[in-house]
Amino acid sequence: MIIEELTKIRKLLEPGPTPPPPKGFRAEFRDFLSKYKVMGMAVAFIFGIYLGGLVQALVNDLIMPIVQIAMPKTNWQTIAVGPFQIGAFAGALLTFIIIALVIFMMVKLTSKVNIQ
Repeated sequence: MIIEELTKIRKLLEPGPTPPPPKGFRAEFRDFLSKYKVMGMAVAFIFGIYLGGLVQALVNDLIMPIVQIAMPKTNWQTIAVGPFQIGAFAGALLTFIIIALVIFMMVKLTSKVNIQ
């Protein structure tokens, strides 16, 4: 009885026959676009570019002026220890952390509303 049930389950889990490849250039191209989700990747790429620009503006125009107020006689971008540009690195690191936080929040929100 258990063996019969396992056999039924195995048959259900076996992959079905592969669909025939699309015929014609247009059909192949449409299949390519849908299979690799090209439009979704393009939209994500464009959003990524502009999100990066937005976060860069947030860091450079809103957050770093606050740092400048806290350190009045120092330009934070030119802080260096020997040949190492610590200030520029700190700005890039802050930008990265904010982008990572925004992406984390977006993924968390979209998974909450069941968007893949």
